Amino acid sequence: MMGWWQRWKDWHEGRARSRHDIPLPLWTAVMARYPFLQGLSPTESETLRQLSSAFLARKEFAGAQGLVVTDEMAVAIAAQACLPILYLDLALYDGFVGIVVHPDEVVARRHVTDHDGVVHEYDEWLSGEAMAGGPVMLSWPDVDEAGELATDGYNVVVHEFAHVIDMCNGEADGVPPQPSLTAQTHWIEVLDGALDDFCRRLDAGQPTLLDPYGAEGPQEFFAVATEAFFVNPHPFRQHHPDLHALFRDYFRQDPAER
Repeated sequence: MMGWWQRWKDWHEGRARSRHDIPLPLWTAVMARYPFLQGLSPTESETLRQLSSAFLARKEFAGAQGLVVTDEMAVAIAAQACLPILYLDLALYDGFVGIVVHPDEVVARRHVTDHDGVVHEYDEWLSGEAMAGGPVMLSWPDVDEAGELATDGYNVVVHEFAHVIDMCNGEADGVPPQPSLTAQTHWIEVLDGALDDFCRRLDAGQPTLLDPYGAEGPQEFFAVATEAFFVNPHPFRQHHPDLHALFRDYFRQDPAER
């Protein structure tokens, strides 16, 4: 019975994916817009296209404030979201369905309680946000300009989907699912060491390759570093060799070698 069910499920998913297969002309146009995708080998590009097609079959896009999400916009988001999992598993993204695309940054009202129990309220401008169970929110201008912003190590899609991967095993804490306790211990040692060094450089007023926002905590440091690993890989490998090696082994790919 389980064998029959799995065959039916595979057939059903295959039919759904075929309806969302990305046409080659559209795929080629999207790939040409983002330099960090152009270094993929023909085999990797085709794998990413199929993975992105499956992603589109499983997700639901919605435009906010009257924004119409076109096929090109959806494919651009799918390609960048699937880049980190090119050699992993699309199941890492099964914890949510909805993707909301905004025409600009969004102002979010925050409420924070300090150690004394005092509630502080403030506004935060967001270009993206990933919430447990979804949806994932993205600012389209930031997605659209990802090619130009790559030299700064900035990519809102990779950043937010790094959070999605991070939350697969609980709250976002900078430690994505690991194959063993030994691997998890090693991950924490390397990431925490890099974060401590990063914060020391910031406190000393020294320039950093990564966005200072990474100092907010290990969860943000992981997401910020993952952005740079994929879209600005050569400087990242030079400035953060230990993190580069850690991410290379985890994501099973090395963008700096493309």
